[in-house]
Order: sequence, then structure tokens, then C-alpha cells
Amino acid sequence: MGLAGRCWVAQATSARLRPHFQGSRLAQRGWLEWDLVSASSKRAMTTWSLRRRPGRTLGLLLLVILSFLVIRRLEWSTLIPAWLRHRQLGLHMKGQHFMLEDSIFWIFGGSIHYFRVPREYWRDRLLKMRACGLNTLTTYVPWNLHEPERGKFNFSGNLDLEAFVLMAAEIGLWVILRPGPYICSEIDLGGLPSWLLQDSGMKLRTTYKGFTEAVDLYFDHLMSRVVPLQYKHGGPIIAVQVENEYGSYDRDPAYMPYIKKALEDRGIIELLLTSDNKDGLKKGMVHGVLATINLQTRQELQLMNTFLVSVQGIQPKMVMEYWTGWFDSWGGPHNILDSSEVLETVTAIIDAGSSINLYMFHGGTNFGFINGAMHFHEYKSDVTSYDYDAVLTEAGDYTAKYSKLREFFGSFSDAPLPPPPKPLPKMTYEPLIPVFYLSLWDVLSFIGEPIKSEKPINMENLPVNDGNGQAFGYILYETIITSSGTLSGVVRDRGQVFLDTVSIGFMDYKTTKIIIPLIQGYTFLRILVENRGRVNYGNNIDDQRKGIIGNLYLNDSPLKKFRIYSLDMKQSFFQRFSIDKWTRIPDVPTFPAFFFCGFVIGSSPSDTFLKLEVCKPPLPFRDSFFCFLRGLIQIPLCLALMEYYITPAFQGSRGSSKQNHLMTLIRAQAPTSSLGLCALPRRLRASGDEVEQATC
Repeated sequence: MGLAGRCWVAQATSARLRPHFQGSRLAQRGWLEWDLVSASSKRAMTTWSLRRRPGRTLGLLLLVILSFLVIRRLEWSTLIPAWLRHRQLGLHMKGQHFMLEDSIFWIFGGSIHYFRVPREYWRDRLLKMRACGLNTLTTYVPWNLHEPERGKFNFSGNLDLEAFVLMAAEIGLWVILRPGPYICSEIDLGGLPSWLLQDSGMKLRTTYKGFTEAVDLYFDHLMSRVVPLQYKHGGPIIAVQVENEYGSYDRDPAYMPYIKKALEDRGIIELLLTSDNKDGLKKGMVHGVLATINLQTRQELQLMNTFLVSVQGIQPKMVMEYWTGWFDSWGGPHNILDSSEVLETVTAIIDAGSSINLYMFHGGTNFGFINGAMHFHEYKSDVTSYDYDAVLTEAGDYTAKYSKLREFFGSFSDAPLPPPPKPLPKMTYEPLIPVFYLSLWDVLSFIGEPIKSEKPINMENLPVNDGNGQAFGYILYETIITSSGTLSGVVRDRGQVFLDTVSIGFMDYKTTKIIIPLIQGYTFLRILVENRGRVNYGNNIDDQRKGIIGNLYLNDSPLKKFRIYSLDMKQSFFQRFSIDKWTRIPDVPTFPAFFFCGFVIGSSPSDTFLKLEVCKPPLPFRDSFFCFLRGLIQIPLCLALMEYYITPAFQGSRGSSKQNHLMTLIRAQAPTSSLGLCALPRRLRASGDEVEQATC
């Protein structure tokens, strides 16, 4: 029978991609198809006998000899498409230099994560990168977002990796891809899917069978998309990173060789790199893979360069992550790094003969609940803003770092740099005043039947989402008690305890016990647990299950017969909030609650942010609350989708370390539906454990 195959290729329609990628384009896609006929088909087609036709036999023999003589004189290189003919060597090493084909190549890179930037702004951010004098884009690939449920993949919309990579090529940027599977990146569980934790014996980032089987299936799908985008296939990807900072984890010596082989077996043919900080550089190296370093100071640069030369000999050096700032944690100050110090360190890196990648060039936003956390001496969740004090702000605006770095990198260019795009318009809108609200206790009646269980079930093992558990959001546990005493248990990350609808306190990492006051008769005990973000870096990633972990005890006796509500805060959750369910805010609202706000943005929407002031009593909001937004564009329409455009940011003006308010960036866009609710799915934690008061 016939065997057919199809191979995607990218066709260059303008100037060839030169070593420094000036004036290049990857403008359109084409299809190359071929058909192979099996040997059995050929045998079936041979219906005549050679013995009956000796003349034909002689003629066939002469034709074969003639064909052989002609083929020997052919120049086979002319059969390769012209636009691929010069793409033979790719990015490779020659002594202390990177080479792109036959030319010395300096990697001037910058990190932008497509999943942290609204797709409508990808081009703006990439043009600003090119105008800064950089020639290479680096990006992580988040497994947990691309495979939210086992075997169900999402590479559409804001997660369209291929479109992002092709756009970078069109603009004139090479690409270094960092596909993980673990990426750190201050994202929930370091980019690993939470459904992996359904296995009680799971050993992440090892060759544990349950982990490698999942990685293999994910890589099968991911690499089928990535392979055609490689340099030698006509795409912009010149290098691929093997895992991420594994030397700092180092649980299984067979793991990194397994990941390297998994990439190569699926068609990755470009230069392979590792990336480690000073704590893991020695243990993170893999045979046949170039080691690169992550750092922020010139002192680290000197130490690590010395080490790299001692273990790798004379090979190209690269700082895969030069940290242009740092991420922020709830309750801590906004981290900043002076622009003059950044310029001095970048200059020192280049003077040391090292290529560089600016992490981050543009940070963006941890949309929805995807932020990670750190847990060394104490648990600290990352803020929703991933501003990072980067070269561009969270909103994509220019900084002093941009101006200085553009002048510096521009000095290496033979031609003038492209002009930077104009700043995007912003708008100040009228204050938002909540008008309607819904108490959480009223919401429970129309979000579906709860899960019934003898014991508490952690978030990842809830029988929801086609058996994949719950990844983000909140979870409400409910049971009946008849006596007072001491309530104890392990709650991750923070649980608000209620008797019926009255809040009596919180349980978290530090507070594992709470006193239940005297009650009369049967009373509902309710615990509303928030997942504040799974740890993304460290040795405890195997222990990142959320909710109530194990039994919940009253006076050392395990409680039974729980009703469990999954409050994942996804769009499907809010679609159940029909307009007739909302009521006007009473004088004394019942918390926790959802609030409904409206504002008019006119016919020309512009970017803005929502600022939620943290005020003082006499109106204390000491409970969890949720705030809704509904944009009005002439007629009531939804402004934007929750996951991508309504995002709580952390800091106020750039460089301020004060935590007296919370902001929300809003990406204005054309409405996507005629009726919809957009939410701010985040309890306020602006400065400390609780918020005294907040207003929309």
C-alpha cells in the first residue's frame, strides 16, 4: 500500500538570513509533500516476465548504466532549495567563538515570555527588542499551560508558540528555545502540570517512570511543533536549552542525559545548552552540551568564567540569564536594580568575551493564578506582576535601562538601529464604585453539587476536570461539628475558618491549630483554602499539593463526611453567575463576596490599570473577597477575558518600595461577547497577612 507523509517548511521570501540577521524575514509557510510506494506495490506492478522480453531486459540494463553515469555528474547541492542551501552548519562552536555558518556570531539576547504578554502586544515588545540592538529572543515553554489536562493540548491564542517564534523571525530575531520540561520562571510548580501530583509517589525531575512517561507524551506533541522551526529547517531557532538549572536540584544523575536524548530523538538538531547559577553549575553539566551561566554581579562573572574555562576548556562563554532586576514576593518590597549598575555589568560581560541574554527584557504579568512561590525558611508567594524591574516595564514602557542598553548595543551594529516604536496610549478612567454583590454562601447554591467524601481531598486529586484535579484557585471544605475544642490540620496555603458564615480565624504554614468556641447543636464548619502558588524553585517541589492535606482533626479526632466545592475561578465558573443572581450591596455585606463594578470606556479603549487602595477601618474587609469588572463600550459588553487581561499588579510607580496599594493592569480590546463577567481573582495581600479594607 502507499505511504504518504507531509513536512512543514518555512519559505524565505526576502533577503537571506545573514549571520547577524539584519533585514531578514520568514514571511510565509509552504507545504512539501511526498508519496512513497512500498516494495510490495512495486512487486505487484511487475506483471510481465523478463524471460519473455529479452530486448526489454537489455534496454533496461542500458538505461540503468546511462542513469548512473548522468547522476555521477550532477551537483547534488543544486537540488537543495536556494533559501536552505546556506543553512548547513547552524550555530556551532569554534574555539572561543560562536559561529553562525562561517561567521563569528555574538548572541545579544533578551527574554520575553509569550504567555505573560497579551498576544496583541507581542509585535510591539519584539520590535522594541530589535530596536534595542538585540539579535536573539529567548523564551520558556510552560508545560502546565500547554497541557492543562493530561493529553489535552492548548497552543492557541496567547499560547500560540509557533506564531510567536515566526513573528520574532519576521521582525529579525533569532530564537533560543527553553522547553523544559521544568522551567522555574517564577511560575506555578516551575511550569510542571499539577496533575502530576495525583501520583502519591511522584518524583518530579527524575527518571521516575510516572514522570518520564508524561514528559515523553508532552515532548511528542511539543517537538512536532518545534522541529520545523529550527534553523536548519528554515526557521529562526538556533539553539535549544536542556531542562533548566538542574545542577541546583541534582536528584538523579540519569535525568539530564534522558532529557538530552528525548530532545534529540524527536528531531532537535540545533546547538544544545544548559543553564545554571553559581550553586548548580558544577553539577548541571551534561556531556556534549555547552554549559552557560546565570548571574547578576561582576564578582559572580569572574568566578564562574574561571570555572567554565577549567571544566570546558576553550569554548564560547555565555551568560544565559543576566538578571536585569528581580521578582517580588507578597509582603516584600519591590526589587529594583539601578540602570547604571546594569550597564556596567553588561559591559563587563561583553568585555569578558561572553555572549549575553537579558533576563528579563520584558517581564509582563502572571495572568490569573499562574504565579509561583518560594519556600526556604518561610513560604512566600510571588506577586501577580512580573515587572521584574526589567528593561521594559510590565506595561511595555521604556526605562532608563532601555536607553542606556540601546546606545551600548547600537555601538556594535554596522547600520543604524530601527527606531523604537512609539509608547502605547494610556487612559485614566472614572473611579469604580461597587454596586452589586454576591456572597460566596449564595453562590454555592448554583455552582453545582459538591463532592462528597469521608476525608478531605487535596486540590490535585479532586474528581474534576475529567479526572485531572484542580490546578488553581480556591477550594471550600464543609462538614458538621457538634462540639467546641481545638481544630488542627495541615492547610496549604491559607485557609479561612468559618462557623456557619462567621469567620473565626486562619490556618496556614505557621498556624496549624485554631480554637473552636462554644457552639450549640449542629454547626457547619467551613474552611475556604486558597492556593497562593506552588513552589517553583527548590528541593520541595514534590510536596506542593494544595488544600487540606490529610485528615482534619477536632480534639485529635479526625472529622468525617465532607462536602467539597471546587472554586477554580475559571471563565466557566463565572459563567454560572447570571445577571439575575446579583443584588445591591447591603449596609452590612456578608463575606466572602464577589463585587460587580461598571465603568464607561468610550469608543476608543486605551490601556489603564485598576488601583485598589488599602484603607483603614471603620469598614474592615477582613475576609476574602472577589471583585468583578464589567466594561461598558457604548452598550454593556465584557471588556476582556479574565485569564489574559485583568491582572493584579503589585507595585505602584516604578522604583517605589512602598506597599500601600495594589494595581491591576487592564488591556483594552474589542469585546469578545455580548454578555460576560470579568474578574479579579485574587484576594488582596498587599502588605502582610490581611487587608484592613479595600474599595473597587
